[in-house]
Amino acid sequence: MLLRLTLCLMLLSVLVTGVMAADFGHKDGPDIENIDEMMRISRQEPYSVELLISFGTSKGGSAGHLAVAIKDQIADDDLVYSANFYADRSEEHSHGGYYTDKLMCMIPKSEYLFKTTSSLGEDGSFGLDMGEVFKRSVIGIRINGLSDKALEGMTKFFHKMNDDFDKRAEDTDYHNGEVVYDYMNLNCAKTIAYGFKYGLGFDSLRINGTSFWSALNPIGALKANVPTEMAVRIIRAAAQRGCTFETVLYKKYEHSTYVNPHETEMGQFKDMMNRFPSVLSLDYNSNQGSYEDYDNLYAMNLFFNLGRRSIVVDEKTKLLKVEANKDPMGFAKAHQAAHKSAIDEKRHVARRLIFRAWGVQIGGPVDNTHLYDYDTDE
Repeated sequence: MLLRLTLCLMLLSVLVTGVMAADFGHKDGPDIENIDEMMRISRQEPYSVELLISFGTSKGGSAGHLAVAIKDQIADDDLVYSANFYADRSEEHSHGGYYTDKLMCMIPKSEYLFKTTSSLGEDGSFGLDMGEVFKRSVIGIRINGLSDKALEGMTKFFHKMNDDFDKRAEDTDYHNGEVVYDYMNLNCAKTIAYGFKYGLGFDSLRINGTSFWSALNPIGALKANVPTEMAVRIIRAAAQRGCTFETVLYKKYEHSTYVNPHETEMGQFKDMMNRFPSVLSLDYNSNQGSYEDYDNLYAMNLFFNLGRRSIVVDEKTKLLKVEANKDPMGFAKAHQAAHKSAIDEKRHVARRLIFRAWGVQIGGPVDNTHLYDYDTDE
């Protein structure tokens, strides 16, 4: 009897340990061991904020996600402000398992990009609120030259948005309708744009869906704001203010077998699409890599021309490493080169070159192993 009890306890211990010990690249799994070291390396250049554009993961239209990190708001790290996809007050997201406390999540950048547990609690979404690189690549667009006072204004504005969300405020001085997440009306791109416009004072920044006439438009997609398009608008507005720029690519870890229990139909992270986030255009529903719209081609070239480095999780060591470095162009030169390349590529003169540089094959499967391969001369 005692032997049988002992064996049962041993079996239970093995089963519990198996359940609790998550794999690398899974929620609650082991963290990358050199995150702090890589954060020191990646934060050594001066910048004020970093726009974070996450790649799209769906097979149809794939706009990605836009967040912003303000440098040095917490010790040895930046603080990411990211619109909460689940803060939509829907019936589906109201029964637990989803983080719905705040409209604007505030997350350390090291956690947002690389970690497997969330400071938001157990309901934090892996691949969205933390551990983004295990699900998709992220482009960081760093903007330098913003004043501390302006950054304080942006911070206060995001806190105001959360206060308005808690109060269920409607028709505020910055937004028509209720302050609640809405994929078309108050999505990630629009919240970040509001932060720049009303927090930083980018008064001329154009935001779709804010005019009287747009409210009468029955087609929501035509007034939606999308991440890549908004990021380019912000860059141009910041350039007019004398800001400087560089980009960092945080590359997807290609081997995560994690499946989000709320999105089982998407399959394992490793098998999800990892496509450059498209603007609203005929490219929006194209196959990954089959981009022909000028605005997409311009953005891809611009971000590449502003590139500083790419960072990746090494498959063998499970450590972060700088895969490649390059010298970013100044904005004026990067803009001119991006415009010329986009025109040429749109005419099919050299369109395949930039996709090879980004690791995307035209008309074939995506190959992210050479994204931002600065050492390859193509």
